[in-house]
Amino acid sequence: MDADITIIGAGVIGLAIASEMANNKLNIFIIEKNESHGRGISSRNSEVIHAGIYYPPGSLKAKLCIEGRELLYESSVKYGIPHRKIGKFIIATTKNEMGKIEQLMYNARQNGISSVSLIKQSQISEMEPHIRAAGALHSPDTGIVNAHSLMDYYLQKAKMLGAEIVYGTEVVGIEKAPDGYKVSTVNREREHFEFISGKVLNAAGLYSDTIAKMIGKDYSLHYCKGDYFSIANVKKGMVQRLIYPVPEENHVGLGVHLTLDLSGRMKLGPDATYIERVENYKVDAKKGEKFYEAAVKFLPFIKREDISPDMSGIRPKLQGRGESFRDFIISEDLPGFINLIGIESPGLTAAPAIARYVKAMC
Repeated sequence: MDADITIIGAGVIGLAIASEMANNKLNIFIIEKNESHGRGISSRNSEVIHAGIYYPPGSLKAKLCIEGRELLYESSVKYGIPHRKIGKFIIATTKNEMGKIEQLMYNARQNGISSVSLIKQSQISEMEPHIRAAGALHSPDTGIVNAHSLMDYYLQKAKMLGAEIVYGTEVVGIEKAPDGYKVSTVNREREHFEFISGKVLNAAGLYSDTIAKMIGKDYSLHYCKGDYFSIANVKKGMVQRLIYPVPEENHVGLGVHLTLDLSGRMKLGPDATYIERVENYKVDAKKGEKFYEAAVKFLPFIKREDISPDMSGIRPKLQGRGESFRDFIISEDLPGFINLIGIESPGLTAAPAIARYVKAMC
């Protein structure tokens, strides 16, 4: 046998699993089609540590987000991963939206989150004097993390414990073998290589359904693009927390919101637009007007010329257009073959908990 475990995909999920499972007794390979780790979903998001407010009680998204949040903060403090627990407001821009805010509060409590609280307009004015809101849900446990530093930590830990990573290599076929799976790959020089792996863990993100089909398991992902716009010409420190509107229906997206990075730079986004299955990361500059109109409702200090295209990301959604909530799929579909499908937000937050969940399945 050439490998005990093969992990397909070196995003935050694959790397977290590798760091959790690696030990010097196992031969673990991480196969990544890009030239370095974290080139896909994992580097194209808001880098938010979510509290677990939105997701249906009992769902994997809720359970793993809440567990992962605590593990993420613990690791970040212990190993010096750049992060900040800055908190978040989910705001009602009008009194008519307060009913939705109260529903979120109820859902958060159902998920066991006791730290959230409803705050009035007067309290918002004291805490965030430069935003406009009729009321809000305050989540003090929400934070931000440097996703690249987090992935670097997971990779270094995995390598120290004997795991190996192979870049520029794409998995093109998987067949059941007597002692595991025959994995067929092709590298950047178009050279083909096959090896046997006892177990295979599919953490291929946007292409996880393609990998699953190689063993005859039919999942169908929908690509949902999110564009971001940066805010310039605004003094740092005008807003101290993440500011979110009430989320879109059926958990399609969380609405155009204000995020901060660790340097204090402000961004708006992402929105949520279903697209064809192509990795197109060009930001549509024409959306600037729509972003401005959404943001100026709660950020009255911004001007249209302050907003410019920034970056974009793509969510691998199981939920199609007009469909209701779909949970993460983490399933051992054949003995020793685990598929991780539809790992979108809150995947970054949930990553360490997902890693433990998968390890328990192995």
